Amino acid sequence: MDWITDPQIWVALLTLTVLEIVLGIDNIIFISILSGRLPGHQQKKARSVGLFLAMFMRIGLLFSITWIMRLTEPLFVVLEEEISGRDLILILGGLFLLAKSTHEIHNKLEGEEEGGTGRSASSFISVIVQIMLLDVVFSLDSVITAVGMTSNIAVMVAAVVIAVGFMLVFVGPISDFVLHHPTVKMLALAFLLLIGVVLIAEGFDQHISKGYIYFAMAFSVFVEMLNLRMRRKKVAPVKLRNTFTKTA
Repeated sequence: MDWITDPQIWVALLTLTVLEIVLGIDNIIFISILSGRLPGHQQKKARSVGLFLAMFMRIGLLFSITWIMRLTEPLFVVLEEEISGRDLILILGGLFLLAKSTHEIHNKLEGEEEGGTGRSASSFISVIVQIMLLDVVFSLDSVITAVGMTSNIAVMVAAVVIAVGFMLVFVGPISDFVLHHPTVKMLALAFLLLIGVVLIAEGFDQHISKGYIYFAMAFSVFVEMLNLRMRRKKVAPVKLRNTFTKTA
């Protein structure tokens, strides 16, 4: 029980929890957009299941630190660049994120009209599977950060659980806000495109400072909030296409 009076443990826990929440923002955006393809009564369940899967996946990876460390060993060489297991996961995850975001943008802007000719809603299972695929990439990034911050496995697990609890509280309001403001949703999809490019760059050992990424995202959100406030009194909101058929 010595950890209770150890200030270094508490500082590490607080710092790591904040980092886990920040790293989880992109995960929340992705889960919000994917769950938005489901009927209304399934969206909350999908968000909760997605976040719980992310939590258990991160905790599982934390207890597999030896395996994670082996992921940094080169597997093969491409254009004189050594590619490790971690690099491969980041590259494939980035490509998946680029493809998924581009597909979502196309569906919302130039997809089929809402109504009888529209496509049926995505199935709950397919959405959960897609969330799990990206959770692997986001969890890997999160776990590597945790391992670099502290060697105390209990602190790592506590930080992950607290961060997921925080996200569970706020994922609903964030999702509702994103889904009810089409231009914000387009901005969120643009963020996912940006994150996809960053993941691919990281996979090829082209490191981009996270500070630049977060500043660009924060500035874009600030500008969009100003735009929303101005539009509220002037024009009707933009309408995006729904890609599923409404049911009674």
